[in-house]
Amino acid sequence: MNDIIQTIAVYAIPVIFAITLHEAAHGYVARMLGDPTAYQAGRVSLNPARHIDPVGTLLVPVAILLASKLIGGSMLLFGWAKPVPVDFGRLRRPKKDMAWVALAGPAANMFMAILWALSLRLLVESGLQESFWSEMAVAGINVNLVLMALNLLPILPLDGGRILFSLLPNRLAWQYSKIEPYGLIIVIVLLVTDVLWLLMQPVLALGWTIVRWFV
Repeated sequence: MNDIIQTIAVYAIPVIFAITLHEAAHGYVARMLGDPTAYQAGRVSLNPARHIDPVGTLLVPVAILLASKLIGGSMLLFGWAKPVPVDFGRLRRPKKDMAWVALAGPAANMFMAILWALSLRLLVESGLQESFWSEMAVAGINVNLVLMALNLLPILPLDGGRILFSLLPNRLAWQYSKIEPYGLIIVIVLLVTDVLWLLMQPVLALGWTIVRWFV
């Protein structure tokens, strides 16, 4: 039980910030590109409390952590915050700017992974590499890289799906958009068949390559 409590304590802050600042980044870029909807709703904020979804940000990640500890299997941390409201029609160039709004979330995760890597480097240089804070820094790197890779999968409504929609010719894009109602089901099927990890590996590998520059 102590081991489980310690694991939750190590992952709590990285998970909350990884999920919630991902959403805030969407709103920030949307505002820059002409849509103030998220800003007007108070969602362009670094305060996690404005973004936390009790189920997606807290219950689901904790349940996955507990399950992975109890069964000893591999862990694919999964969760979500309250979606930031974005009115794509209010963007200056709706279809093109959609890609930048979508990319903002994964980019925020990459940035946070780098910050955790720098924190880990400082801790190691201070002789604290075996500390609780070092474990948290490693968790922060892992959580952010996994969420970045997951969200960049080209499946609507994930960010990678929005980016792909933005890049496709109009006719193909609207045809592609028809899979969005089934996106979550597709992700779950990929998860239970272990294909999801395989699809995420290229982005994870790239993320770790970048992170190692800062450790």
